[in-house]
Amino acid sequence: MIAMLGMYDMPAIQPANDRFWSLIRNHLGTGPERLTRDADVWQVWRAPDLVLTQTCGMPYRTCLHPDVTLIGTPDYGLPGCPPGYYRSVLIAHKDASGETEADFAGGRFAYNEALSQSGWAAPMTHLAGLGLRFGSVVRTGSHAGSARAVADRRADLAGLDALTWALLQSHDPVVQRLKVIATTPPTPGLPYITARQRDPAPIARAIRAAIADLAPQDRAALHLRGLADIDSSAYLAIPTPPGPDEFTP
Repeated sequence: MIAMLGMYDMPAIQPANDRFWSLIRNHLGTGPERLTRDADVWQVWRAPDLVLTQTCGMPYRTCLHPDVTLIGTPDYGLPGCPPGYYRSVLIAHKDASGETEADFAGGRFAYNEALSQSGWAAPMTHLAGLGLRFGSVVRTGSHAGSARAVADRRADLAGLDALTWALLQSHDPVVQRLKVIATTPPTPGLPYITARQRDPAPIARAIRAAIADLAPQDRAALHLRGLADIDSSAYLAIPTPPGPDEFTP
């Protein structure tokens, strides 16, 4: 059996995630002893012996939803977001003269990957709604990589998951060279999923019990407030913009 909590698992909070999984496993009464790390996420997401993992909303709506079962969505208590929702923060270099999205139009946009809701889809949908385009894009492979691309002036703007931004503020000095210029409208957050044939109800109960049992310092480190029930239709209704391969200057 497989369990993986790799979407928010930077080294500084891995011990808290380990303890969180141990509590979930104890309440569930089954599952692997340890979390899987450094595995291909697509193989994990589609594994027939998957007990629990977390995915991004864009892969869920574009590829995964027919093949997995939705458990629920963690609520991180993010400012300006309903329970279980999140948003992107648009970041620029702290010394950049621009203060609004329009000030960076025609520049270079850094994104983590093409199937990222917060790193690509939400920023592109937001910017398109403002009638704005970028001159070029650069793929960085991670939200932290996008933050560094902007901090190093290899890109002018990037979109980061609001929780990742909060975690970077706690654990990475790169934020000292960055500023937030805007946020996107909230969308459903990164859902927990399990294998298609598995009953999600006991897992959801175990997650809620585990969140309640977490030590206060672990709950704070993981920013966990609870587990929200967001219907799959809310994920499937989110617009999907053209991908970076379709991007033309």
